[in-house]
Amino acid sequence: MIRKLFVANRGEIALRVIRACKELEIPVVIGYSDADRYSLPVFLADERICIGPSKPKESYLNIPSIISSIEITGADAVHPGYGFLSENIQFVEICNSARIIFVGPTPENLRMIGDKSLAKKIAKKAKVPVIPGYEENDFKKALHHAKKIGFPIMIKASAGGGGRGMRKVYTVEEFEKMWNTCKEEAKISFGEESLYIEKFIERPRHIEIQVLCDNKGNIYVFPERDCSIQRRHQKLIEESPSPFADRGLRKKLQKYAKKIVKYIKYRNAGTIEFLVDQNKNPYFIEMNTRIQVEHPVTECVTGIDLVKSQIKIADNSKLDFSHRDIKINYHAIECRINAEDPENNFMPSPGRIKKLVLPAGPGIRIDTHIYEGYFIPPYYDSLIMKLITYGRTREEAIERMKRALDEIVIEGIKTTVPLYKKIISHPLFLSGRYYVGFVDKVVSESNQKEVIKW
Repeated sequence: MIRKLFVANRGEIALRVIRACKELEIPVVIGYSDADRYSLPVFLADERICIGPSKPKESYLNIPSIISSIEITGADAVHPGYGFLSENIQFVEICNSARIIFVGPTPENLRMIGDKSLAKKIAKKAKVPVIPGYEENDFKKALHHAKKIGFPIMIKASAGGGGRGMRKVYTVEEFEKMWNTCKEEAKISFGEESLYIEKFIERPRHIEIQVLCDNKGNIYVFPERDCSIQRRHQKLIEESPSPFADRGLRKKLQKYAKKIVKYIKYRNAGTIEFLVDQNKNPYFIEMNTRIQVEHPVTECVTGIDLVKSQIKIADNSKLDFSHRDIKINYHAIECRINAEDPENNFMPSPGRIKKLVLPAGPGIRIDTHIYEGYFIPPYYDSLIMKLITYGRTREEAIERMKRALDEIVIEGIKTTVPLYKKIISHPLFLSGRYYVGFVDKVVSESNQKEVIKW
């Protein structure tokens, strides 16, 4: 039984966990850095404790400080949110040895599926299709397989994520340069320089399946989320259900997702991600062993609280829904609003919010930790808000998103709101025929100032 839960994260995900805990009547402690001292989660938690200076390495990634803070406050469970330590095996193992309940998967799960190269091998063993490639971290052999597979190919960091340590390669001549670039990026971002390659699929869809797995072997599989609207491999817009997926593709994706989590005896929340080609052939690419930024889309579609379910699974409590309750009740769209300047190469835009007006009305949900007068620090990810709209049809969800984007006012900083207004009204988005790379083609490096003129 969880008596008190510690949130080892920041921003809207910390606030989301706090709200779930309040519904479950579990006292919650927020661990915050100096830079987040005045954020909304700090105000709303039952208890609060500073875990270190502003830099992530000294606070949100500081395992000794977090463990000490958990023990000092008497918490017996920790929710890692996403990013930071959410997929850190060492942190999970230390929590286990200290008898702190980790709200997430087991260390064994993380070892088996956390490394992207190993994850592909597991997918193959589970009879799930993967993109042709070469998983070993060997330059000469990787180049040989790249020639065999045929260009273009993708070089990826085995421990990667968020688009880092990833490059598209079109020719043999540029292979070595891109390999070394990815290696250096991977070392800086993840402390691990292992790479692998895979065939590049032209104009694919990026579609993922949310799962919840309890301690009794039950696997709950949710409708798909389409995450194909991206810029430089960073997701911008997610929607569910996918306008590209028919019932056959949906069943196939759910079947493959279930095979993988069953094979590794997975526990808690996870997301299995696929690339799907134009002929609706899915290929497993990775599994994220945490709650995703885009989880509200699934919550709005199904009405099931994923974060609360995470906590209940960790607490070994019975979930308050069954398999037949997982239905597509609505169509939902999420825009990730960042403090960035889309007219200036998407430069981060930290600073004080001088004015904030948020949209409201039927079918609108906002997940955010900011408020008027709040200072956005320069130390972290630039995500400041998730704007979600939902309706009975895709058209209704889009119209509500258009209205919400028109109503929102954020003064004092630059945001990506103007970019989303253009994407949402773009013919390719409206038709549902968009694909991974669609935004990158429009927002070209040589013409950044055209970003909000298309």
